[in-house]
This record gives sequence, structure tokens and C-alpha cells, in this order.
Amino acid sequence: MALLPPNFIEDLKVQADIVTVIQDYVSLKKVGATYKGLCPFHGEKTPSFHVNRDKGFFHCFGCNVGGDVIKFIELHEKIGFFDAVKLLAGRFGISVPEPEQNDEQRAGSLEREGLLAAHEAAATWFREQLATPAGTRIRAQITDRGITDATSEALGLGFAPPGRDGLTKHLLKLGFAQALLVRGGLTFEREDRSLVDRFRNRLMVPIARDSGSVIAFGGRAVEPDQQPKYLNSPETPIYTKSRTLYGLHLSKAAIRERKFAVLVEGYFDFAQVYQSGQEAVVASCGTALTAQQAALLHRFAGRVVLSYDPDAAGQGAAARSSELLVAEGFEVNVAVLPQGEDPDVFIRKRGAGEYRDRLKQSRPYLDFLLDRAAAALDLNTAEGRAGLVAEMVPVGSRLPDPVRRQIFAEAVSGRARVPHELVLKEFARGAALPSAGRAEPVAVVKARSIGQITKSERALLWLLVHSPEMGISALNDIEEADLEGLGSRPVLDLARKLKENNGFSPAALIEQLDMAHATLVTEAAAESEAPSLDAASCVLALRKLRYERERLATQGAIDGLLRAGGGNDPALNPLLEKHLDLRRRIEALVSTKE
Repeated sequence: MALLPPNFIEDLKVQADIVTVIQDYVSLKKVGATYKGLCPFHGEKTPSFHVNRDKGFFHCFGCNVGGDVIKFIELHEKIGFFDAVKLLAGRFGISVPEPEQNDEQRAGSLEREGLLAAHEAAATWFREQLATPAGTRIRAQITDRGITDATSEALGLGFAPPGRDGLTKHLLKLGFAQALLVRGGLTFEREDRSLVDRFRNRLMVPIARDSGSVIAFGGRAVEPDQQPKYLNSPETPIYTKSRTLYGLHLSKAAIRERKFAVLVEGYFDFAQVYQSGQEAVVASCGTALTAQQAALLHRFAGRVVLSYDPDAAGQGAAARSSELLVAEGFEVNVAVLPQGEDPDVFIRKRGAGEYRDRLKQSRPYLDFLLDRAAAALDLNTAEGRAGLVAEMVPVGSRLPDPVRRQIFAEAVSGRARVPHELVLKEFARGAALPSAGRAEPVAVVKARSIGQITKSERALLWLLVHSPEMGISALNDIEEADLEGLGSRPVLDLARKLKENNGFSPAALIEQLDMAHATLVTEAAAESEAPSLDAASCVLALRKLRYERERLATQGAIDGLLRAGGGNDPALNPLLEKHLDLRRRIEALVSTKE
């Protein structure tokens, strides 16, 4: 990726005073060392939005959004990093230097620009073909699916005629290179070197970035026996399926306004839901939801209602997506539709009003997972009840909130008809197991809230911003194993890396973090008073936490051997010795603190 020249971003942030910039959007009042106002990213009546001029960051205690001046512009204007830099530079009369590129990077940039232009030209051509007499039958199919002309136009639907190379000839005539068309997946080359359109005799669905630029296509079969049913663009330098959410360019404003999104699977599920008036909807491009897609969606909302197909495959995908989204910091509900009716069919059959009712009746993901697991087991048998508890242990053990874990344990207990204390014990045992073979706990995968990290981590983050020398000194004393499992580890790892490269500063740290972890830092740093823990105490606390974590895992291994009748197992003594050693280390740390 091309980079702006060194020090330009730092110089820009010095000249683009964060208070001056934000006051263009928010009325700020000086309160002590910071400025305070109503948050522009969520509705509130009592100001919880703080701006720290000296440290160059903002943070809202109401919605936990935070970052530097560039991040503020990105979020408020809904634009990317480079566009935010250009906007700020223009506001303060600063010329933006050309990004530094080597020959390979320059070639890559030119190729990407060419691919974007070729896809826009292809989308226009497909739309034109749909409007011709040859597209009459396809227009009728769109109408038969309940899609209005307005929705079809908004989605940019088109038609790829059955001819061999109509699109290819058109794009070559416009001046696009043959190699570029092949690279972009619009054309493919046969063994005889002839060029053939990838998409022929198909209803065309353009796939766009959240900015609106067309980057790929989905082609739906228009004949009953035509295979495959969907033919999609290959991955290219401008299109990565796992990083793209279909329809986000149309729905992002509604998602941000309503603070939640409906997540569906297919293009026409999206079309019907969007057309029904529920504009806050996106689709996962017909693939299993990925962490990258979830992170993209999290820029616009923190709540999701899953509305997947009601068949076994769809409900399995809903279960997996639920846990992934929770791990990314979302609140998740699941809407279940009648068998045989995906959102597309349901809305056409029963209407938009009844679909909205289904969304309102959606259930929290934990209830959905429990119902789904219970329905597949015979709870009148001991094996079925034990199986239900076993299946819910990985779910319960990943819940960071003890209150939610307790409530979920009671729900599992009621279904399985076993004491809830036993379920809680199994949850605790599952949380203590090594992470190999199971998903990381929610707080480890993504630390979305300051409440999900320890007091010592919070203090260390505060020091890194307000007393960088003390914070870095503490990091130097922390061992690699001490960081294992910490919600703040990505922040601390980056701080270490910046220090090693002699480039550490609070501003550089916040700038290079993703949105979730930048917010974590700004939330900790926004505390007006210094933490009660000093740098040395932070190191000791994190070391103690590590030893306690290792001791719990060791105890779990010992208990497992004893339950299996392994009292004479040669592996038992080393475990007992390790357990004793860890206990002594913990006691030594406690006496050191005292």
C-alpha cells in the first residue's frame, strides 16, 4: 500500500487542531483540561463526548467511540482514511504530497484504477442490455420476483446477453486492455487464445464497495436448467469476497441512523428486505460471515438481527454467525422464519408488515442457540440432557459477563433439568481449558469495552497516553507470556513494536490501531484522574493474573486425570509440582505488593 511521506500525518494533526475541527460539527464547552459536548454519533441529552486537545483524541462515554482528528472525520463524513486526510488538509490549506510508491506499487495502483473503470463500464453496459428488446424476458423475471423498477434501478440490475463476446468487444472498443479484462474476471481466455465473456445469458447483480464503486458481479441463471444457479466474479485486486458486504453502499446511512442492521444471505433477500422499507440491511454475499465483514459492519452499528434461511444449513450458519458477531462486540438477535421461506419468499408471500413483526419478535442469540440444540436432542434421556449441557459449555464459557453467564446457566439448567451450579462449574471448566481447538473468549478476540479488560490493563493504557515513559517502562518489564489472553494485547503489542522502531507516541498508537482498540485506549485515557496502580503494580498484577490462569489450567488437567482414574499416571506428579510452584509464585507476588 502506498504511504504518505514520513511526518506528514503528524504535521497535519498538529496544524489541524482537534478542538477547532470538531467544533465545526459539535458545540464544545471547556471543562477542566478537556472539552465536552453532545456526541454526534448517537442521540443523547446529557453531554458525554470529550475532546482532549493536549493529547489529540476524542472519546464518547455514551457510545464508546474514540480516536484522533482523522478518525473523527472518517466517522462523521463516512469516508476512508486518505479522503479524510485530504479533507482536513484542504480545510487548513495544506497541500497533500503524492504518496510514496515504488514501481510495483505504481503499477498496482494503475491496475486497480483500470479495473474499477472497467467494472463501472460493464455495469453500465449490462443495464443498457436489460433495457433492450432482448432484455424483455429478464425484465419480466425481475417483476415476477416482486422487484419494482425503482428497486431494480437502485440495485443496478442488468442483463448479460447469451452472445459469446458482446461485453468483451464493447470494453475493448472503449480502450480497455485485454489483459486487464482477463485479470478482472470479466473475460476469460480459451486455449485457442480467443476471448469469451464470463457472464452470458444471466441476470446481473453488481457488487459494490461501501463507497458505491462497482468491484464485482453476481450472475443469476435465467433458464430452469442453467448451471450454476449463481456465477460470481473471481477475487481480484479490487474484490475480496470475505471483506465485502452486499448492499452496504445503499444501506449504511439507515444502519447508522437506526443503530442496527438486518443481516441476510442472498442478493434477492437483500432486495426484498430493502424494498420493504427496512433499508438497514446487508447481505454476506452468499458466503459464511467472516470477521472482516463483521468489522466492516461494526463501523456503522453495534446491533445485528440475523435473518437467514430456515433450513438446516441456514440455521447452522446463523449459529456460527451469532458467535462470530458476539466475538466482534455486537448485540445479536435471530429472527426465525417458517420452513421453506427465506426473507425473499416470506415478504412476497406474507408482506412487509409481517416481516417487520418477525424482526421485532427476534430472540437473543443465546436463546436461539439453546432452542436449536435442545430441539436436536431427546431431553427425556440422561444422554440427551448431558449432551445439551456439553453442547452449551463452549458457548457459556466464552461469555465475559458473569451476570449473563449466570442467567444463561440457569436457562441451560432448566432445559437439561440439572442443578445450575453444576452448569456454572462446567462453564468455568470450559473457560479454563487451553484455547487450542476452541474459539477464544469474547474479551480476548475483540476488546470492545473498557469493562472487558482488567484494572491493571486499564491503568497501563492510561499511562501509555498520559505518562508514556512510565508506560513503556512497564511494557519493558512485562514478559510475553504475561500478555496471553489479555483483551488489550493488540494495543500493548503495537506499543512495543512502535517503541522498538523508535516511533512510539500516544498519537501514533491511536492512529495505527483499528477502531475497536483505538476506542479502548481513548476510553481509558479519558479518565480524568490517574489510576491507583503505578507502572510497577501493573506489571505485578499482570504477572499474577498469568500465574493464576496457568494454575487454573493445571488444576483442570489434574482433575481430568483423577476423574479418568489416573491416580498412578506418570503425568500426574509433574502437574502437581507445577501447581505447587505456581501457588508459591503467586504468594511471592502478593508479598511483594504488600
